[in-house]
Amino acid sequence: MNIAILSRRPRLYSTRRLMEAGKARGHNMRVIDPLRCYMSNRSQTPAIHYKGENLGEFDAVIPRIGASITFYGTAVLRQFEMMGVFATNESIAITRSRDKLRAIQLLSRRSVGVPTTGFAHSPDQIDDLIQMVGGTPLIIKLLEGTQGVGVVLAETNNAARSVIEAFLNLKAHFIVQEYIKEAGGSDIRCFVLNDEVIAAMQRTAKPGEFRSNIHRGGCAKLIKITDEERQMAVRVTKIMGLNIAGVDIIRSDRGPLVIEVNSSPGLAGIEAASKIDIATKIIMFIEDNALTHPSKERGAG
Repeated sequence: MNIAILSRRPRLYSTRRLMEAGKARGHNMRVIDPLRCYMSNRSQTPAIHYKGENLGEFDAVIPRIGASITFYGTAVLRQFEMMGVFATNESIAITRSRDKLRAIQLLSRRSVGVPTTGFAHSPDQIDDLIQMVGGTPLIIKLLEGTQGVGVVLAETNNAARSVIEAFLNLKAHFIVQEYIKEAGGSDIRCFVLNDEVIAAMQRTAKPGEFRSNIHRGGCAKLIKITDEERQMAVRVTKIMGLNIAGVDIIRSDRGPLVIEVNSSPGLAGIEAASKIDIATKIIMFIEDNALTHPSKERGAG
């Protein structure tokens, strides 16, 4: 099959592993920078051009779209979907999961455990907003941040007010969440593929840091998750409409809570911790589905 990987950085571990795994199984693999794609639409004939070439012969596409280019990246992916190309994660699901507020709203409505979360627009709501999530310490997150960027721990009311006021003045969209102290700076990343948790690891923040992201210096180790955590990760992925997801869970006194759903989970940390060849499993998923399950977006208006 001809498989495209939408990625701006071909040398990234995840992109390289997917390329290697696809080639090892006999597929034609190609990395395409979504920002260098340009598109045209005529009745029944959507097209994508890339460096002067008409891209029209792909069987599947693997989106590795960074948060900073979500709008244009998902527009390119949507164009592939309109052309009937199978996407490992579809554009609407990626957009849904990237909006942290929307994701929390969807999960909360479906009775999935999440930290108490607040959202506000006007400065006169700050004090009530802080109390709404149980007071300080609390977490403040930019809605479009990833890998721990734009996530702040405010330990006092004054600190929380200062950060919130700064974000409001910058016209940034953010959420405020309760801080789960008993998690101890650790979370669990469940890697879900095709309605199954195929690997899980525990990430722990480095000393002096509260963010457990590997990119922020956190360490990872293999962990055995509970049946409740496994079922939660799969259910969350289904609610988001994703086929592939990294579901981040923390253990609290009231049970497991979902703190984030990542539609482009990295492979480096999870493969190292689990010793599982996840890249090959993703390619095998494409082999099983690309030719028999075309994009649901085909022909959509």
